[in-house]
Amino acid sequence: MTTVDLPLLPLGRGTDLNSERGVECPGDLPSASDPDLVARALAAKEALGDRVFVLGHHYQRDEVIQFADVTGDSFKLARDAAGRPDAEYIVFCGVHFMAESADILTSPDQQVILPDLAAGCSMADMARLTQVEMAWAAMTEAGVAESVVPVTYMNSSADIKAFCGRNGGVVCTSSNAEVALEWAFAQKPGAKVLFLPDQHLGRNTAILKMGLTLDDCVVWDPHRPNGGLTPEQLRDATMILWKGHCSVHGRFTAEVVDELRATIPDVQILVHPECAHQVVLKADLVGSTEFIITTIEAAPAGSSWAIGTELNLVKRLAAAHPDKRITFLDKTVCYCSTMNRIDLPHFVWAMESLVAGQVVNRIEVDPETEKWALVALERMLALPGKTHKD
Repeated sequence: MTTVDLPLLPLGRGTDLNSERGVECPGDLPSASDPDLVARALAAKEALGDRVFVLGHHYQRDEVIQFADVTGDSFKLARDAAGRPDAEYIVFCGVHFMAESADILTSPDQQVILPDLAAGCSMADMARLTQVEMAWAAMTEAGVAESVVPVTYMNSSADIKAFCGRNGGVVCTSSNAEVALEWAFAQKPGAKVLFLPDQHLGRNTAILKMGLTLDDCVVWDPHRPNGGLTPEQLRDATMILWKGHCSVHGRFTAEVVDELRATIPDVQILVHPECAHQVVLKADLVGSTEFIITTIEAAPAGSSWAIGTELNLVKRLAAAHPDKRITFLDKTVCYCSTMNRIDLPHFVWAMESLVAGQVVNRIEVDPETEKWALVALERMLALPGKTHKD
């Protein structure tokens, strides 16, 4: 992960982290090394026509997202792909677990392509199936597994979603985590929840939305024997939080929130629920990626905002709303390093390969995993409400 320390300065159209300094913004990504790449991408997209459907996640760099047919969060994009059954190829400009979800939700004759197979997700990688199965065995030995309902965040691998499907659990997004937890606790008397893989979303939802306390939560560390917990701790807990986190949202600190409030009059702190609990407690508003976008769109001119989410999106919002003062909630410029692996050279290579009749980097979920992951996803879709977003 590449980081650059900067003073806390507002972002804005044409100034980024303040071009008044007369230098290129250290947070700016370099332009494509080949000036012909844009023309080549346009030509490939035109040649493929309706045979290809390009999805662009909100955290993608601008050089790639300009070619997306639709933009959005991971689950919205997967559903958009399912809504285009005539598209032979789905090119997913995102990360691996997102492409897996698209493969699960699309028809067998559609092919999902990830331009760079190295575009993974550090959070999703923090919960491996073997680790989760070992945790489940330990909970069984402690006599609590029969009371546990597994709930996994959308930001997880297909085999973790399938584990939840097989064991009576459900998938959630950051928008419907509260509803998913309500569903889970209603499944059996004295139910507990094993929340995977992001401890922060689980903790923030349990405490701020469900009325639980920190004492109701324990953290299962897969790198310690028995998760670092005693059988008594497991029996007493209501929420068993997997020790995972987002490498970007986990960087935001309460200290920076205090500094911004002291330096920017009337600043409003807007953060994603993947942020640490101390940051969320100090924020004015907390919500999903889509919530952050719609909040800024509806904000009055002249208002000041400090946003705690991925920098590509924050910069895009600042450029789109120059009438508002928008600041990144960190002194350190930090993009999602895996999301940024989907760059223009990889995108052009994937598209031109399709034009040439060669399918590269196809993402395929095996039938058994797909079957049970779909069970968990369908349980989520059956939950009350319509906000199934990240």
